[in-house]
Amino acid sequence: MVAFTVNETPANVSVDPSKPLLWVLREDLGILGPKYGCGVAQCGACRVLIDGVSTPSCVMPVGSIAGASIVTVEGLADAQGNLSIVQQAWIEEQVPQCGFCQPGFLIAVTDLLRQNPNPTDAEIDAAITNICRCGTYPRIRRAIHRAAGTISQS
Repeated sequence: MVAFTVNETPANVSVDPSKPLLWVLREDLGILGPKYGCGVAQCGACRVLIDGVSTPSCVMPVGSIAGASIVTVEGLADAQGNLSIVQQAWIEEQVPQCGFCQPGFLIAVTDLLRQNPNPTDAEIDAAITNICRCGTYPRIRRAIHRAAGTISQS
């Protein structure tokens, strides 16, 4: 049994502790925001916040996160359904095209702005290594800068 919190809800799963967190979230808990992309922690589609840090869930054994607090894209909005600053910026800049990679980007950017509330383009490039096959990178950058303009007010 592995116990942790997902989006502020306690979770207890009885699975092989080597099972990747991504599959526990999707198969055992029905949380479908994190996506399977590459399976080797390179594309970013599976990113979740583990104790506040953006982490690829496809290679994270669930046994290693016992007691941790996990936040998926579904948990970025507050309890009343108000979108996070990053989610709102994504909408205002019309970032998604197909949308497959966007949950991972939202997680990675949330962590980036927690660490660096006003990143430069070079800092964005260094921190956000997720892959978007649709090529929405210019919109992603604009959304990050938009969110950075208000992130310190939250």
